[in-house]
Amino acid sequence: MKYAMKMAAGLLLSLGWLSVASAHAHLESATPAQDATVGSPAELALHFTEGLEPALSGVALTAGESAPIELGKAQTAKGDDKTLLVPVPQPLKPGAYTVNWHVLAKDGHKSKGSYTFTVKP
Repeated sequence: MKYAMKMAAGLLLSLGWLSVASAHAHLESATPAQDATVGSPAELALHFTEGLEPALSGVALTAGESAPIELGKAQTAKGDDKTLLVPVPQPLKPGAYTVNWHVLAKDGHKSKGSYTFTVKP
């Protein structure tokens, strides 16, 4: 009986930690997509699993070892606080690009990550 109670308590603790861990905003999809080869995008669209605080979220775009490329102000899509839109004001030259993102979810959890895409000639 004691063993069963310990197992049940352990399971409940594990489930509690699982709900805490899943509270972070994770990148669900992006346009351009990871590892995609595309024409020069007019904007980056990053869709997350949680609602975001746009004023405390952002994106940096780099090509190789160069300085970050100037982007427009990041904001959430109208009616969709899970999608971060970032204008790309100037056409991108052909080559590989890295998107480095950081977001603050509405529940207060921070997340960050990166992915790459290629602009075709």
